[in-house]
Amino acid sequence: MSSDDLSASEIAQAVAGRKISALSATEAALARIARYNPVLNCFTDITAERARAKARAVDAAISAGQPVGPLAGVPFAVKNLFDVQGLATRAGSKINRDLKPSPRDATLIERMEAAGAVLVGALNMGEYAYDFTGENVHDGPSRNPHDLTRMTGGSSGGSGGAVGGGLVPIALGSDTNGSIRVPSSFCGIFGLKPTYGRLSRARSFPFVASFDHLGPFARNTSDLALAYDAMQGPDPDDAACATRPVEPVAPSLAQDIGDLRVAIAGGYFQQNVFPEAVEAVARIAKALGTTRIVEIPEAARARAAAYVISTTEGASLHLDRLRRRPDDFDPAVRDRLLAGAMVPAPLVDRAQKFRRWYRARVLELFKTVDVILAPATPCVAPKLGQVTFTLDGVELPVRANIGIHTQPISFIGLPVVAVPVPLEPMPIGVQIIAAPWREDIALRVAHALERMGVVSAPQPRGL
Repeated sequence: MSSDDLSASEIAQAVAGRKISALSATEAALARIARYNPVLNCFTDITAERARAKARAVDAAISAGQPVGPLAGVPFAVKNLFDVQGLATRAGSKINRDLKPSPRDATLIERMEAAGAVLVGALNMGEYAYDFTGENVHDGPSRNPHDLTRMTGGSSGGSGGAVGGGLVPIALGSDTNGSIRVPSSFCGIFGLKPTYGRLSRARSFPFVASFDHLGPFARNTSDLALAYDAMQGPDPDDAACATRPVEPVAPSLAQDIGDLRVAIAGGYFQQNVFPEAVEAVARIAKALGTTRIVEIPEAARARAAAYVISTTEGASLHLDRLRRRPDDFDPAVRDRLLAGAMVPAPLVDRAQKFRRWYRARVLELFKTVDVILAPATPCVAPKLGQVTFTLDGVELPVRANIGIHTQPISFIGLPVVAVPVPLEPMPIGVQIIAAPWREDIALRVAHALERMGVVSAPQPRGL
């Protein structure tokens, strides 16, 4: 049996059942990376010897009759803002390469490996996570596995490309304003941005501490749920991490969704979209039997407030680096951070007050609905180097507007599953948005859509 075409859950079952070894699954992943990474440019670091050692340990535990986790032998990789023991945490930057190697893994890596998964490397990303395109000026752009001339999206571009291209079945990324959902949409895969505070961010490089989320990418909902379950739980090393107990979602994934109240986000979320985004939402709404539309109040203002808070918090984090090494930044990132440093404090205060008001209004909606559908991106993946696109007759900068529909959601930390609709010639994603702490509902809806054949991760077309 070969692991090349197996999902994460299938690999784990085969390894636990001794049909394949964890080491053979690891070697197969390393071979795929060696073959395709020169084209996709997803990986910045490959931890081959570490991976082999972990895989041998999993095989030894099985041989000794010891219990192994639900991800036994499953290869995975992480965005390079996660601390990986022995590596400097790049966070997509040139400056961070001068840091000392990390003495310990990020909490989520520790939890994935405790479940039996095997870390095979770290992944390309936009500098300091301030990016929506996946075009890193230091490491080069990650390339879309369905069309090598197109973007993966960012800032978790390497994560999206690695999973979409079949190099690994699971990858971890971060999402501040859309950086899991955008690459999921462009690369045609599933991504989960959990509720703010649900998964630990300990020992990962921050961007905007009040918005930052970490979460998984996968090619199906079962794998997404397995990874999410493995990473749950309180963590005193992250002050924002909730003290809620582990609430597994994988066992209830196939539960009937017939009683769930589903609505479509109207107004703002039906504007500034290309026809493919409209078609994707319509397909999912039809499959779920809903025509109900709800208005998310003041979503445009929420996006503006998210920008204000993002750029000011980001600037504060990087002020010392901006003073010492301005020429070592991506100029576009540097200029946005410098602009953030000059935002008047009263404007930030207004944005934070609005955030509280907006959160209360959106939570009111979830008294009458369980799930809200919205586009993940306004378009399919743009071309690498593309600077502008035209939305509703207005020419706009690509980089600043890819996250037009994701920012109003992460602004208040709602859980979202991004699901891929396999349109031709390129896939595009839809957000399945749920109330705080109801990842189970969003994943159940995603799983039902997958069983219906409405959403799926297409095979990479560019390789």
